[in-house]
Amino acid sequence: MARSGGNAVDAAIAAAAVSISTEPGVCAPGCGGYLTIWPPDSDPVTLDGNIFVPGRGLPAKPREEGGIEVSMDYGGGVTTIIGPASVGVPGGIAALGAASECYGDLPWKVVLEPAVAAARDGFPLPEACHAYLLLSGKLIFGRAPDGYNALHHADGRLKSVGELIRVPHLADSLDRLARYGPREFYEGELGRTIAAHIQGSGGSLTFEDLNSCHAIPRPSLKIDSGLWQVATNPAPAVGGSVLAAMLLLMSKHGVTRWDRDTLSTLIDVQLAVLTYRRERLDLSDQIEADAAELLNVSDTGDARALMGAPSTVHTSCVDSQGLACAITLSAGYGSGEMPAGTGLWLNNCLGELELNRRGLMAGPPGATIPSNMAPTTARATNGTVMAIGSPGADRITTAILQVLVNYFQVGMSLREAVEHPRAHVELDGDLGHRVAYEPGLAINELDVPQRAYDGLSMYFGGAGAVTWSTERGFEVAADPRRAGGTWSSVEQ
Repeated sequence: MARSGGNAVDAAIAAAAVSISTEPGVCAPGCGGYLTIWPPDSDPVTLDGNIFVPGRGLPAKPREEGGIEVSMDYGGGVTTIIGPASVGVPGGIAALGAASECYGDLPWKVVLEPAVAAARDGFPLPEACHAYLLLSGKLIFGRAPDGYNALHHADGRLKSVGELIRVPHLADSLDRLARYGPREFYEGELGRTIAAHIQGSGGSLTFEDLNSCHAIPRPSLKIDSGLWQVATNPAPAVGGSVLAAMLLLMSKHGVTRWDRDTLSTLIDVQLAVLTYRRERLDLSDQIEADAAELLNVSDTGDARALMGAPSTVHTSCVDSQGLACAITLSAGYGSGEMPAGTGLWLNNCLGELELNRRGLMAGPPGATIPSNMAPTTARATNGTVMAIGSPGADRITTAILQVLVNYFQVGMSLREAVEHPRAHVELDGDLGHRVAYEPGLAINELDVPQRAYDGLSMYFGGAGAVTWSTERGFEVAADPRRAGGTWSSVEQ
């Protein structure tokens, strides 16, 4: 996209479109998500394309019909709901289309060409996808014949890492989307096929739901952190507010290295903010007010005052004009639903229970599903511009936090900041907690419940970050925990 004259938004959209098309199990075209864009000459904006509750035009009925509860040994064990009733209205394509129209330089058709080509030629099965599909390949992604056959050999064995995957009809659907525009997903033949499949299977998603799906532009949530201004995802999403609160709290401490005191502070901050989130934000009926209170208290620096899935992809891009774009998209754990003849897997975000605690009865049609996603951009007083984000369910915010602390406060290079070991506070249902951590952090020296990993793990996210400045040019870093990649103009 850069070589074709595109800007950071074009490149980020193209990369995101490839990711949702070529990372089966990790994400899917039937996703939702957010884009945070910070132009060099105006305020940052976040395009809200999150999943919302379906059911427009239907009589009120229990949504449990068509929902299938499954349990997997993923991340210590997870229970989720799949099937047609778990599918929410997918706003991801709408958000990508709005960003292309308002901020991109290249035509939509050109931006989607790499995704169409990858689907038509086939793509190697990524390692992160393979790890998840070992647990979910038959259970979830075996529900659709085309999807199952694309991922498995004739004898039922899951294809290996690097083996070629061709999902039947996917290239044709993406090509149709490229030629007719993003509204084809919501108002055209693709939209009609998706809605007919879900309606015929007992789910709630209707063609009227798809027609009503448009990206919502919102002023990004902005905070100061040292020499940086940080812009991230605002309410009604919770991920940006949680990230901002933790960053504000950590900024009050003179962090210069990861010693015992810093680790203890990190655990206290995560525990306070994540507990507040669970108790106040996840089921809030006044999310903007509760998020504002979280930020106000965090700005005091007193964490104590708050006490009371590989299911995501992320792309970060900046350009030499100072335009920054961060995109995070999620399809949950996957519903297993693929409308015949489309090659398009759909989300299970209504059934992602650890995030959407209200489950299939998440609210009336049009209600927004809670989200951990926090695509983030930042500018420093010296003119450096950054885009950053991560997949990783409830580890998204703690992963981004630790990268930013490493870069802003400890003084690591961007690559060092991304590759440094991480810790994450895990909450259980009885308000207890334990600290999961990677080797290289002295958590074992602290008197806290803990769970050690043997090495760097995709459980702790997959951060991608980029910076640009006139003095240093581009600096790029992809997380070794996932098979991410980087590119900059110096690599031409």
